[in-house]
Amino acid sequence: MSTGTPASALLRERGAPSWAAAVSHPMVAEIGAGSLPHETFRYYFEQNVLYLEDYARAIALIIGRAPDLAAITVLTRFLGQIVDTELPANYAFLARLGGSADPDPAAVMAPVTYDYTRHLLDTAGRHDLPAGLAAVLPCQWSYGELATRLAASMPGDPVYADWIAMFAGDGYDELVQASTALLDQHTDVADEDLMTSLAVVFDRSTRYELAFWDMALAGPEGQPG
Repeated sequence: MSTGTPASALLRERGAPSWAAAVSHPMVAEIGAGSLPHETFRYYFEQNVLYLEDYARAIALIIGRAPDLAAITVLTRFLGQIVDTELPANYAFLARLGGSADPDPAAVMAPVTYDYTRHLLDTAGRHDLPAGLAAVLPCQWSYGELATRLAASMPGDPVYADWIAMFAGDGYDELVQASTALLDQHTDVADEDLMTSLAVVFDRSTRYELAFWDMALAGPEGQPG
């Protein structure tokens, strides 16, 4: 295995088919075109706020594995992006789409949301820093990539344009670079056993990203009873 390529790039290359399917998902394309029904986007947010709460918990667990202040700093910024920016924005989008701007204590995770968050929490709670990062990075990284592409031709619907803009700015891209660099700094790509184990984690998260889009597009009526 070449040591000239960063670990994050190697992991993404290994899962290229799932990655490509996630960032070019039909729902993503409809968001970019502004043609996605608002009720479908509302269901996405209903599930995403539940997902993001556990995503934040997973990042907090990874912070506990951080070996130095530099890692703590990056991960704290990552956590702040979710808690201070994305979660409030998601509830605001819900309100714009006819939902509630406050957490719903009766809300229930769809099976995909539950399975994805259990994967994140289990990996972050039981494994080391590289494994935890491999679990959480596909979400952060893929959203930055798809939003940058969609931002080249913004839809006229302000709901979709505002959602894209949240992930397409330079600040978000810089945070993605810092997070992936943190994984690269703490991963020995020459350790084939380590890279194999990280690839399993990274690929699973990427496939869950794809499954989450499938779930959101299917809507509540498309979920198992």
